[in-house]
Amino acid sequence: MHMMDWNTYRGQVASGVGAMGKLSPETVKGYVQLSQASARTGQFDARTRELIALAVAVTLRCDGCIAVHTAEAQKAGATREELAEALGIAISVNAGAALVYTTRTLDAFDAAGE
Repeated sequence: MHMMDWNTYRGQVASGVGAMGKLSPETVKGYVQLSQASARTGQFDARTRELIALAVAVTLRCDGCIAVHTAEAQKAGATREELAEALGIAISVNAGAALVYTTRTLDAFDAAGE
């Protein structure tokens, strides 16, 4: 059993974006152009771009991004093992960011006592 029905949710996200496109077409058009811009450089293949997108999606905690980019990663030939490696990098970067912000918090604490 899955945590949620990701296929249904992906459809709901697409529907919601479509509704936003009717309310603010230029906003959605700009988003689509931005999303497609990196693909035009040709430096990464689709599989690699989708794995990066998923690592970022986990970092941002975006279920919609996870739903969309997981399906696209599978279409592009990504394996479960590649996904696990990309997500492992996301985990380590998030832990590193927490460590860096811990040093900032300790510094703020010390400054408050001056």
